Amino acid sequence: MPIFQYTAMDSSGKEKKGRMEAANEQAVNSALKEQGMFPTTIKEDAGSKKTARTTPQAGGAQGGKKSMMNFGLSLGAPALKTKDLTIMTRQIAILLDAGLPLVRSLRTLEKQAKNPAMKKVMKETADSVEGGSTFSEALSQHPKSFDKLYLNMIRAGEAAGAMEVILDRLAKFMEKAAKLAAKIKSAMIYPVVVLVIAMMITSGLMIFIVPKFEKIFSELLEGEKLPPLTQFVIGISNIMQKHFIESAIVIAILVVIYVLIGKTTKGRFAIDWVKYRAPLFGPIISKSAIGRFSRTLGTLMSSGVPVLNALQIVRDTAGNEIVSGGVQKVHDAVKEGEGIAGPLAATKIFPDMVISMIEVGEETGKLPDMLEKIADTYDDEVDNAVEALTSMIEPLMIVFLAVVVGTIVIALFMPLIAIINKLGG
Repeated sequence: MPIFQYTAMDSSGKEKKGRMEAANEQAVNSALKEQGMFPTTIKEDAGSKKTARTTPQAGGAQGGKKSMMNFGLSLGAPALKTKDLTIMTRQIAILLDAGLPLVRSLRTLEKQAKNPAMKKVMKETADSVEGGSTFSEALSQHPKSFDKLYLNMIRAGEAAGAMEVILDRLAKFMEKAAKLAAKIKSAMIYPVVVLVIAMMITSGLMIFIVPKFEKIFSELLEGEKLPPLTQFVIGISNIMQKHFIESAIVIAILVVIYVLIGKTTKGRFAIDWVKYRAPLFGPIISKSAIGRFSRTLGTLMSSGVPVLNALQIVRDTAGNEIVSGGVQKVHDAVKEGEGIAGPLAATKIFPDMVISMIEVGEETGKLPDMLEKIADTYDDEVDNAVEALTSMIEPLMIVFLAVVVGTIVIALFMPLIAIINKLGG
């Protein structure tokens, strides 16, 4: 049988690591729960994979068949869209709250689902639960659709026996996150459209109009020196005409370099650092990150997830390397017995108001509620900042477009004035 490496939390919240021989991840998960531990990560040991392929597993043909079935599910599982996942979560919460058993709820959603991906996920999840797996174990076979945050909250709901409550919190969490993301995207549509139009107009002028004027200038001015601005515009036009392929290759190389840098930890940190300090978008990005941190941590803690495990999940789902690094420092400090407010203040990432509210929450024993209030406050601030940015961007983009096109027009008219004067003389 293969050997799995695991990381788990004991009843006191301490992190423990170890190795265990088992048929699959579900067996390791069940064994750790029987020992009173809360598993966070379970991975098959790389050295045992080759042995596992050549050595028959315990349990005979039936055990091998089940293992192959789980392997196929994890590989072929379709990814659910965020909107579909939110609707599914809300519907399961309503059905469970109405008194329907979990399997029947899943079968009901399977019959009603019009999306093939949703239908397949519901069917495979229901089959796994009927086969003896827990809800979280069944969902873990679809890692493309259900992330660590989702799975750990489901595990907490199973442990507390309040699955419908946890699912309702999950649905609210995803609805608020989707609403915030939609507002930010809608605010970016206008500047993106204006930039595309500006690039199309500029390219058209440079490729088709400027060369004709250049020919007129060379014929009528008879080698006279052109104004510096005109020379600059004509130079760019020549590059776009004669070196279009080279320019496209350079742009493609820059994009590839950016993507490769973004795949490294240091590269992501540098990119996020620049985003954090961007003149217009930096405040929105930082406030959005603080709101996401507060809502995720508050939702996890109110659902019964241990604080250390919750901090690990927040770190992995932060979506920002600056926040992830800060949360990791907080996790290490809490692991040594400290509170959250002090280490969080030491990161210099979060404002004093957030630190003060978290400190009050720790003192009163209502930290999850305080984190939810912080998240609501910052979501409102992001909404206001997005509206202000939208109203500011519109005139700025109009001015930008006018400057780009106006510069080209002025550069072309300056030699025309000299030609008119020459002809008039």
